[in-house]
Formats: sequence, C-alpha cells, structure tokens
Amino acid sequence: MKVMLSGPGAFGIKHLDGIKNIDGVEVVSLVGRELEKTRAVADEYGIAHVDTDLGQALAVTEAEAVILCTPTQQHAAESIQCMKAGKHVEVEIPLADSWADAEAVMNIQKETGLVCMVGHTRRFNPSHQWVHNRIDAGELNVQQMDVQTYFFRRKNINAKGEPRSWTDHLLWHHAAHTVDLFAYQAGSPIIKANAIQGPIHPELGIALDMSIQMQAENGAICTLSLSFNNDGPLGTFFRYICDNGTYIARYDDLVDGREEPIDVSEVDVSMNGIELQDREFFAAIREGREPNSSVGKVLPCYKVLHDLEQQLAG
Repeated sequence: MKVMLSGPGAFGIKHLDGIKNIDGVEVVSLVGRELEKTRAVADEYGIAHVDTDLGQALAVTEAEAVILCTPTQQHAAESIQCMKAGKHVEVEIPLADSWADAEAVMNIQKETGLVCMVGHTRRFNPSHQWVHNRIDAGELNVQQMDVQTYFFRRKNINAKGEPRSWTDHLLWHHAAHTVDLFAYQAGSPIIKANAIQGPIHPELGIALDMSIQMQAENGAICTLSLSFNNDGPLGTFFRYICDNGTYIARYDDLVDGREEPIDVSEVDVSMNGIELQDREFFAAIREGREPNSSVGKVLPCYKVLHDLEQQLAG
C-alpha cells in the first residue's frame, strides 16, 4: 500500500516511526510547509517524493491513502480535498474546529465511500483498550471518569518544543480526546455537557484553563480539567471509577486504584498507540470496512464540542 504523509512535524514523525513497523506499507510522498526541512525528513525515512503543495502531490504520486498531520485549521478542508482526489484519509485529531466543517467532511465521506478515519488515539492505546475489552466482556461498567490534561504551553510550540505556525486549542483538540473516549468507554451517548474557562490569553487569543462536566445517557459522569498553564507534571491522566474496580491510565501505563501495575503488553501487537491507529487505518482499507474512530463514529464528539463552544461564547 502506497501512502502519502502531509505534515512532517512532531506527530508526523511519530506516524513515520510507527509505519516502519507495519508490513506492506510504503510512504511514497512527504508534503511539508518548508521544502528543505521536508526533504531532510524524507531523506531520513527513505521517501522518494517531497512537495510543499498537497494538491500537486495528490496529482503526481501513486499514493492511495493520505495521513494528515497538518495544523488543526486545515484538517477539514484537506480531508475533503484528499477524498475528492480519490484517496482514503486518516486525519489527526481534531477532525475540525467547527461543527459545520465536521459535518462537511462526513458528507464527502458518505458521497465517496472512502475510508475517512480520525486520529482519536485513546481508542487505540493499550491501557484504554484493556479497560474497553473488560467493558465489552461485561466485567466492568464506568461510573465516573476523572481526567486531567495538563501542559505548560503559553507560546505556540509543538510537542518537540519547536515554534509552530498555528495556535493549539484546549476545547477542539485536547478535550476532543476525552469527550470521545468517555462516550466510547461508557458505551452511551453524551446527553449533558457544561464548561467554564479561565481568562483569554492576550497573545494566543484562547483560554489556557478549562473545566468540562459531562453525563452519558446511561448515567455515567465525567469531569475533565485542562490547562496550558500547568508547570508539571505534564500529560493526560485518566481515572476510571467503575462498578468493579478503579483504574488509572497514563498513556500506555495502567495501574489499579492501589497503584498496582497492570500488564497491558499483550493487549495488542504493539504498545505504540499511533502505530496501532495506523494499523487500523490500513486494515480498514484492505478489508473494505469502517474503521474504529471513523469520521462517522467520532462525529458526535464534535457536536458536543460545538455545543460547549456556544455555551462558552454566551
């Protein structure tokens, strides 16, 4: 399978590293904003074609699938562009930064019938998969999730600490992970959601602190705290309070409520959530099926985010 990747930044590199472990997949084109930096990454990973224009790259390469790791504000338009060019697409989270754009992507996916998958990585991290598998087996039910998403990011920098050309967002990006994961793990749609936020940063134009409460139709609740003001420890920490135990997930690590480690190394073929996400994308294309975290499956998350945005604006 021939694949194009657009956006060779911090997360683009994570995808390239994951794809190296997947048989039968070749990255044939790399698209980036700066030609020399893009060429340097392409040389490191043995990618033959580089370009600074996605449309041109779509026209001249043989790729049948595209992975988009570009700025949030480009995700929806580029997903539509790729599908209209006949390419399957995996777009990094978030799918869009507005409900109208999210719906537009869904409409094009329905028209084309192509695989369109969104990078909701938490569905694929072995720690969260372990919890989900026990829920599916009828051994657990989520009563409450308590989630903290904390970074120290008062300037436009990426995960590698390098300057970025766009502004990240607590609601449309980082909250999207947990809003989707809560509904996924609860096995029930979100019917109530409330949010408050802190002061708007004078330079970035966004709130650097936010708190969200949610309730699923089955009664489960979730409290999410987010901050770009937090000076450590950094990352996202998930506490699952269930009817049969408490579990704390820190990316790929999982412990119970007494901090006893739980071995999740055998949950899937890798411990790398990004690699597992990519494996699902390629498998869905080969098997002609809808992937986990397809645009259709994650779309309700974006309606919740839209409603919260409207609430905060009011």
